[in-house]
Amino acid sequence: MTGARSLAYADAVAALTERGRFGISLGLERVERLMRELDRPDRGLRGALVGGTNGKGSVVAMARSVLVEAGYRVGTMPKPHLVSYRERIALDGVPLGAAEFAAAVERVLPAIDRVAADVGPPTEFEALTAAAITELARRQVDLAIIEVGMGGRLDATNVLDLGVAAITNVQRDHEAYLGSTLTAIGREKAAIIKAGNLAVTGATGRGVRPILDRCAMLDVPLRRTGGPGGYRVTLRDMSWDGIVVEARTPTGDLHDLGIGLLGEHQATNAAIVLALLDALVERHGIGVGEREIRDGLAATRWPGRLELLDGDALGVRRVLLDGAHNPAGAQALAVALRDLGLRRPVIVFGAMRGKRVADVLRALAPLDPQFIFTRVDDPQAHEPDELARTWRRVGGRRAITDPDPRSAVGRIDGDPVVVAGSLYLVGAVRSMIAPDTEDR
Repeated sequence: MTGARSLAYADAVAALTERGRFGISLGLERVERLMRELDRPDRGLRGALVGGTNGKGSVVAMARSVLVEAGYRVGTMPKPHLVSYRERIALDGVPLGAAEFAAAVERVLPAIDRVAADVGPPTEFEALTAAAITELARRQVDLAIIEVGMGGRLDATNVLDLGVAAITNVQRDHEAYLGSTLTAIGREKAAIIKAGNLAVTGATGRGVRPILDRCAMLDVPLRRTGGPGGYRVTLRDMSWDGIVVEARTPTGDLHDLGIGLLGEHQATNAAIVLALLDALVERHGIGVGEREIRDGLAATRWPGRLELLDGDALGVRRVLLDGAHNPAGAQALAVALRDLGLRRPVIVFGAMRGKRVADVLRALAPLDPQFIFTRVDDPQAHEPDELARTWRRVGGRRAITDPDPRSAVGRIDGDPVVVAGSLYLVGAVRSMIAPDTEDR
């Protein structure tokens, strides 16, 4: 696949997904070796690593939008992708073209083969990370704003030292890998903070202690949100067009600040963004003014996260997509739906094994939802009947099941029909509404 003929997009995707059989294998040895084999492209990047349990994708999307408004070329590595692998390497929020993506993968395949022969095969995520880092460095982006995958300490993205580290929050998720306590999970996430960094966090409670300890140990300045004298953002208004907030920062206030994302939790994320932008200004000497902040936040879009789409392709008026796959995410979804005036919403729900499904459903139960349980075509997906039994136990009510997400969306009248519980399901439904025509 690495001969004179350029790799086709389908072959590039196959080269990545073939590595999926190696599963999750946390650790930095393979990705560190990949960086050395590729002549350290990671050292050509500056910007910020953004970790945390929830909200990190929204924080990256808001920060990217502001920085693009300020005239910077910004590279991101969103995860997971919803519809196309091309989403995993983006410039100014636009995924690479199919041929560009294939070329980025092709460039790293020889290094992957050498590392596999020496220390074992890199995983799919490690191969994608290497391709993305190499491509963003090759494109000479001004800033890389990189979302961390699982945890932090042993996540492949932690090979990067971008100068700024942000941790949105510490909540329960991936406990089989990260630990069963908030302190243990916080310790894993705090490890993305490196000597010489500036750090930002919105974490509170027991999960923040490891972050404070690491910053103290490394003598890293820390910007915190939510407390007096720090970065505070409060919700003032909400509609289907987004939210309006009041923001207070150490250097001044921002009144009537519009954000193009739904949900009051985005006010909390916006406080982290403002702290992150200040850290980038201080650490990297960039310039970001109030106009860029206002225009960038207003223009922010983040697919699959409380994203409202026209549902004509599925025979319904509107579809609201949200990848609420853990209890905290489900709680944020429940609050958003309540605040938007939805009562007894129709929720098409699917989940992957290993998730705290009962707790997610319990968080949604106060809405008195009408559930339709479905599944994506993946061996790790829960069967709809299993989900229905869990809901009966948690909520005391029956639900409809449908193994086909497409038909599930139209089973009960609802406006909008909410699709939630798994980003895999959200991605599958989104591809039915807005298919990616370049993936060929």
